Amino acid sequence: MTHYRCWAEVDLGALRENLAWIRHRVGPDVKIMTVVKADAYGHGLKQIAALLMQSGTDVFGVANLAEARAIRGVGRGWPILMLGACLPDEVETAVKDGVALTLSSAAEAEWCAKIAAALGKTLDVHVKVDTGMGRLGVAPAQALELVQRVRALPHLSLQGLYTHYSSAEDDAEFSARQREKFREVVARVAAAGIHVPLIHANNSAGVLHEPESRYNLVRPGLLVYGVVPPGKRQPASNLHELLRPALALKCRVSLVKEISKGTPLSYGHTFIAPRKMRVATLTAGYGDGFLRAGSGRASMLVGGRRCAVLGRITMDQTLVDVSRAKEVKTGDEAVLIGRQGREEITAAELAEWCGTIPWEVLTAITYRVPRVYLGGHAA
Repeated sequence: MTHYRCWAEVDLGALRENLAWIRHRVGPDVKIMTVVKADAYGHGLKQIAALLMQSGTDVFGVANLAEARAIRGVGRGWPILMLGACLPDEVETAVKDGVALTLSSAAEAEWCAKIAAALGKTLDVHVKVDTGMGRLGVAPAQALELVQRVRALPHLSLQGLYTHYSSAEDDAEFSARQREKFREVVARVAAAGIHVPLIHANNSAGVLHEPESRYNLVRPGLLVYGVVPPGKRQPASNLHELLRPALALKCRVSLVKEISKGTPLSYGHTFIAPRKMRVATLTAGYGDGFLRAGSGRASMLVGGRRCAVLGRITMDQTLVDVSRAKEVKTGDEAVLIGRQGREEITAAELAEWCGTIPWEVLTAITYRVPRVYLGGHAA
């Protein structure tokens, strides 16, 4: 039994297997950019980067330069693409650290080229095309012009051309329109005699549902961590059996007590005991990342059973009904995400209870929750 009050267990073997499955699905000629934003989706950036370097990822995708620098601290020489826009005062750091940048406009290209020239270096860049996400990217009609401008600027090296699906897990029709817009851009760039080394569109949902836009690089995030993107478009195969969730979130029982009918529980007394009950206090709350939105809807695994959350989840503690788990006692393990006995609670299930998505559930796990790595060595 661990001495932690709340902790996350990360199965490195599962990560290796998930990456191998993705490699098999896309084939040997397609590179993999593993997306490790937001502390590797809550799994621990440095440790996961080290594992992925050993397991065959080709490129890392990050949101910002702090994440890129953390990867550089683990191992130098790995290609890194900053998927977010780079602010003008960040470009110098990106150039010095050898981080490829995403460009959406000629203005970005101009200032990046100017700073790279002042440093006497060449900056790798990827041009992003906005086919329907609306955040970053050049309009498809202006994409060729931007590509040509980037190629004309000294000290910039065009390494990639890409787009991003907004709802590939849900909307096949809209995704088809995005796919076609990007295909037309790729064709125009090729017709202009321009070779772009890396062309990419597929995120995790794209890997599953959009094989026609696989090109020569894919950008899986959630799939690497063993979670299938939830949505209306679900893969026909037994994918949930082929991929293994890498993260389990656990805490401990701090108190068990009997309460009588009519007893109010937690802040705002939103729960009133309808009968005599056995209630356990657990050492995890929204301060650990167990989202308050799950109050009165979520369950935890205690004593091998699903035990309903009672009342409001608080910052550091949560109450659950252990009336049917007669053997539960102080110090026992409780599971927020993961398996216990024959039962399992997935990140997607917890997300549904909280009215959110598994991406948020995983990245909401806070810094005070220790990550415990199982199944191999991570630096």
